Amino acid sequence: MLLTYVDESYSKQSYFIAALLCPENEALSLTRALDSVVQQVTATFADLSLEAELHGYDLFQGKRDWTPLTRQVRARIDVYGDAFQAIADHDVRIIIRGVDTPKLCERYRGIAADPHSVVLTHLLERVDEYAERVGELALVIADEPGQQGHQLQYRADLLRYRKQGTWGYRGRVITRIVDTLHFAPSSASRLVQAVDLVVFMHNRIESTAPDTDKRAIAVNESLWRRIEKRIEHQYCWYP
Repeated sequence: MLLTYVDESYSKQSYFIAALLCPENEALSLTRALDSVVQQVTATFADLSLEAELHGYDLFQGKRDWTPLTRQVRARIDVYGDAFQAIADHDVRIIIRGVDTPKLCERYRGIAADPHSVVLTHLLERVDEYAERVGELALVIADEPGQQGHQLQYRADLLRYRKQGTWGYRGRVITRIVDTLHFAPSSASRLVQAVDLVVFMHNRIESTAPDTDKRAIAVNESLWRRIEKRIEHQYCWYP
């Protein structure tokens, strides 16, 4: 079974959703490794909670749980790197799909084009394809905040994809994703947090302006190289 953790990150230009496909026998080990990353930081920064959430934006900006490290830029980068290394050290796969939001809205002008729904469909296709290729089933667990009002719609979509197939030129009947879509708060799952770190960094890299400080670009690229070998597929659709 592939426990498939899903989260999104977006800017005005692009909307990305990532999936972390974790074999069931790797899940506990990766969870413990991510717990250990936080535990090691608390040894130096006593004000940091052992339950601090590995949330990409908050960690990178020193917000919320990571406020005790607001002035410790290097320490926060190190935590991000350690978390990425923990992911890279496990036999997981990462799938990332995206869409150019302005182009999507322009192409489907007058139609309610929901970028999350569009990208999630593309992501589920790729997850299903990978699961079929490796002879596994996949259970999808998505981050809960921000999607509560759409959960019924996305679950209904998956049911329809099983019966009728997905839409578009790569239309596919979903056969390897089991049960329904499950939603969980990221604060309760280190593995949802893991995919949040991935998709936040991907969005940050893709939306970085050309005139951004070269040091910041170098940091982002250095972090990404840690998990690059785990990327199974990444693509952004420009309608």
